[in-house]
Amino acid sequence: MHINFVPFAALWAVLAVGVLALFLWRKAVASHEDDQIHMSDNTSVSDQSAIAAKLDQIDKWGKTLTVITVIFGLLLAIAYIYAGWINASNALE
Repeated sequence: MHINFVPFAALWAVLAVGVLALFLWRKAVASHEDDQIHMSDNTSVSDQSAIAAKLDQIDKWGKTLTVITVIFGLLLAIAYIYAGWINASNALE
């Protein structure tokens, strides 16, 4: 049983780069966030609300993609170890 793991590893790498890109995008958006509360300036409040909403969306996608990447990576590692175990047991026969 010989399985080529290169396409699966490439897909996992693309997912990992996606997680990294979302992390960097979140950092860039969060850099425009103002940590102080402005009660009298309505434009500032609406801008901060928009940034908070955007951060919530990025966080949602970031968490989802991170979970998918970790699960796919674990399944890939398990399949690789299993294939190696099967190949080693076939070589002994």
